[in-house]
Amino acid sequence: MRVLTLNPGSSSLKSSLVVDGTPVGWAAMSLDDAHDAARQALDRWSTVDIVAIRFVHGGSRTGPVRLTPDVVDALEKLSPFAPLHQPQAVRLAREVFRSRPGLPVIASFDTAFHSQLPEEASRYALPREWTTQGRLRRYGFHGLSCRHAALRVTALLGVEEPRLLCCHLGAGVSVTAIRGDRSMDTSMGFTPLEGPAMATRSGSVDPGLVLHVMRTAPMSVEAMEDALYHRSGLAGMSGTDGDLRAVLAREAAGDPDAMSAVAVYLHRIRREIGAMAASLDRIDAVVFTGGVTEHQPELIARLSARLGVFGIAVDPARCLGDGDRAISPDDAPVTVFVLATGEDVELARDAEAVLSVEHV
Repeated sequence: MRVLTLNPGSSSLKSSLVVDGTPVGWAAMSLDDAHDAARQALDRWSTVDIVAIRFVHGGSRTGPVRLTPDVVDALEKLSPFAPLHQPQAVRLAREVFRSRPGLPVIASFDTAFHSQLPEEASRYALPREWTTQGRLRRYGFHGLSCRHAALRVTALLGVEEPRLLCCHLGAGVSVTAIRGDRSMDTSMGFTPLEGPAMATRSGSVDPGLVLHVMRTAPMSVEAMEDALYHRSGLAGMSGTDGDLRAVLAREAAGDPDAMSAVAVYLHRIRREIGAMAASLDRIDAVVFTGGVTEHQPELIARLSARLGVFGIAVDPARCLGDGDRAISPDDAPVTVFVLATGEDVELARDAEAVLSVEHV
């Protein structure tokens, strides 16, 4: 089966052709115009059996679904909870409907992997009437990346129900504790803002601080949302656009703001690794995945340097290799892997599963 996968970010689209479970082509393009990006991807791979689109938020959905206009309308209502990504996925779906009527379109949701989080990990300590009536819970994100990591680690380690920490490092950053194929805890919550500092997102901030700023500025909800999603994180701390490559270059040149930004960035990731470790009874493996892992492998050695208390250590030389690989010393108590993100493979897997059920 030929599956075209569409994986929208906040400003770019990764598209891939997956044939019988194996990626055979890949492209990245700007998402300045989501409709044009969808057309480009469909033109590039004109002969496909199905389109699979990654949606960051699926609400209460626990698995992939076939898209219809009504389903897309419902998913659009979740845009306030993932404003950088959800609107782009909605636009892509509508353009596929318009350009290729009759072509099956399947949505996979990052939140689905975390839908069975234990209550102690999913519940906020808020008034009960809020959480029961408003579905105010921790949803978690980067689920397709986490699921791929869990499947790969199970195959590579040969351990039944391995316990692993999946560190997805890209423009968004999350750490997830996984037992076998189940998410036990994760750093992102009701929105993709929670957790470590990210490229332009703040990560977790004391809500009292937000209230203080809104009282004293004063500031509208929309202005605060823009600040937390677009003008914080590495961008806000360093005065850059948040691209880690630019921040690291300034750090190397001795820029004090960049040096502080990288230090905060690494510290907050380490802190989440420690928090997620507490949700497991042991750690068999740590997985680093995502764009930062791929393009700044030397940063993984820096990040891991202070994780020895958890038995986590890496060989800096192995960090600089290629492909899926173990980067920990051979005698390390915890195996540390660098893995390709594999979201396209998971999108194709979901799409084929939905179609196979429909055809039974």
